[in-house]
Formats: sequence, C-alpha cells, structure tokens
Amino acid sequence: MNLFDVIKSGRVLLLDGAMGTQLDKRGLMGSGRNNLDAAEAVCQIHKEYIDCGSEAVIANTFTANRIYIDTHNVGVDVKEVNEAGVKIAKQAVCDKGKFVLGDMSSTGQMLEPYGTYSEEQFYDNYCEQAGFLFEAGIDGFILETFFDLKEALCALRACKEISCSIPVLVSMTFATAEHGGKTMMGNTAADIANELTQGGADAIGANCGDLDPFQMAEVVSLLKGATDLPLLAQPNAGKPKLVDGKSVFDMGPAEFALGVVKCVEAGASLVGGCCGTSPEHIKDVAEMLGK
Repeated sequence: MNLFDVIKSGRVLLLDGAMGTQLDKRGLMGSGRNNLDAAEAVCQIHKEYIDCGSEAVIANTFTANRIYIDTHNVGVDVKEVNEAGVKIAKQAVCDKGKFVLGDMSSTGQMLEPYGTYSEEQFYDNYCEQAGFLFEAGIDGFILETFFDLKEALCALRACKEISCSIPVLVSMTFATAEHGGKTMMGNTAADIANELTQGGADAIGANCGDLDPFQMAEVVSLLKGATDLPLLAQPNAGKPKLVDGKSVFDMGPAEFALGVVKCVEAGASLVGGCCGTSPEHIKDVAEMLGK
C-alpha cells in the first residue's frame, strides 16, 4: 500500500516528532550541515521515532531551499543536503514498511509588497528543492510551518509541477484558534482550506505556532468544516514559553497524547508532533491510539 492509499483510507497515520529540538539536545541545533556532518545523529533520531511507533518519518530538509540557504549563509549545496536528508531517512526506515516524507518550509523571506521576492521566484525556489527530493525517492511531500498562504501555495504548485505521483501534505502555522483560526498573516482556517483544496493539496492541516494540542483540535475542526480533504495535526509540546531568552515547550508526553487524541476526534487522520516533542511523546500517542 502506497502513501496515497493510506491517506485516502482514512486510517490514522502516526508521523514523528521534532527534529530540531532533538538535535539541540545533542548540541547540533542551528547547523544546516547536520545531514552532511552529523548523519549518524540524524539517523538515530529517525530510528528512535520509528521504535516508538512512527509510521512515517520526515526527512531533515526543513529549510533546505536555495533562498533560505543563501540568505542565511548556511554554506551547503542545495542538491547535496536534500539528497543526504532523504538518504538518511530511508536508511532509518530500512525494510520496516515505513514512509519517508520530504520536508519543505519557508524561505525565511517575505513576498512583495512586504518583502522583495516575487511569487515566481518562490515558485522556482521550491521547484528546485522539490525536484531534488523527488529524485531522491521520497514517498510524499510535507510542506509545513507556513504562516503565509501565498507562500504555501507557491510551494504546493511547485510540488505538483514536479510530480503528481506522490501526495503533497500542506500544513499551516496558526497564531490563534479564535475568530475562525488565523495565521500571523491573517489567513483564516476557512480561507486556507478553500485555497489549498483548490490548489490540489492531498491533505492539509496545522503544525507548530502558538497553540497547544487542545487548541489545535479547534483549528482541525474549523478546517474539517471547510474541506473534505484528509487533515493533519502536528502540535508543539504545549504553548511556547520564553525562559532565559529561549523558547521552552514543557508539556509532558501523557498530556500531549491526550491533546493529539482530541485532534483525531476533531477529524485529523495524520498526526505527529512539532517543537519540543520527543520519541517519548510519540510513544504515548502510539499507545493511546492503539498503534
């Protein structure tokens, strides 16, 4: 059964949890070279999630697009870092029948008139990354942590241009669940659902942001009311708290799992974790969902 079949079946598919905060614990946060210089650590994190019940892992290619790499002076080759990320994830899943998703996210820049980039520049940027990920053998794309619907649509269009043979999951970041659910740019859940559905997404949802898992369940409900597409939920381990200048996520695995179950009850069929989540969080979700 391929990923398209699983998504269309409606059964709950358990994704993994955070990569960034797990790398941070190993002293590797902030380095875009981890796929090249710390491949064993990245692979070990994937394996820990699989051992705790993850049925799909997300390759460590989150901001591995040319605009982000160039504007943040990351100093890596776009093709090399994306291919390495997929290779590591595929090595981790091995012959265990798990899926590998190619991760794509924001450029870290703004579209005109707020920034200097055009939609065509963003589109070309995402076409390049999507092409490298597809050629490396991913089972699907996951576009996540987008707060600007226009940018997300550029990435979605690019993935569909590269291939319609694998699914594209699109996840937005919400600042609030109130007033129809809104992103930082003011996009509502209903607008997001309508535009991404028309744009050809195969599943849509929410991740990260300023919401705890229970608030994310409210957003899932709003999305469900506006689309028939399968829904995705990847909440943080609670709302972010600023401690000594750093964002801290301190919701424990048991409470997190209860929140994810609420997301499933609200209509999500693809669930996992974002910032602050660990293999222990995913393990509790797996147990609560009977995985």
